[in-house]
Amino acid sequence: MDITPDQAREALGSVDGARRRVADDLGLPRSYWWAMAASWIVLGVISAFAPPWVTTVATIAFGAAHSAIASRLFDGRRASTHVRPARSVADRRIPLIVIGILLTAVAVTVAAALVLDADGARHPSIGAAVFVAVILGFGGPQIFDDIRRRVGA
Repeated sequence: MDITPDQAREALGSVDGARRRVADDLGLPRSYWWAMAASWIVLGVISAFAPPWVTTVATIAFGAAHSAIASRLFDGRRASTHVRPARSVADRRIPLIVIGILLTAVAVTVAAALVLDADGARHPSIGAAVFVAVILGFGGPQIFDDIRRRVGA
């Protein structure tokens, strides 16, 4: 069957458009963000009531558990149960975006705890953890998508 150059260009354009639409739908499941938010609150409560060594162990355990779970999600290919795109469609910068969000969440938590402590709050770590957990739970997917689009991932 003979295909003209115009037909070939049109077909390739359609394929590229479909690939971009699938890539735009990739991301992390909403449950990831809510689990992160809940874990953040648990760490805040632990740090408020437990000795420092328990807080340290809990933080390390959180990091290890997050690494084990998130590494399966970081490829960004699990947002849809209907489509599992090729690894080449999911951008390799997705893990960097998530790590950046986590580091920002840590910085915001520390800053909020310091502000709450200076204001005389009884348990500043809990207040700061809840503040960041709300941001992660409700805003995590949107923040992730916004950053991903800005960096072209």
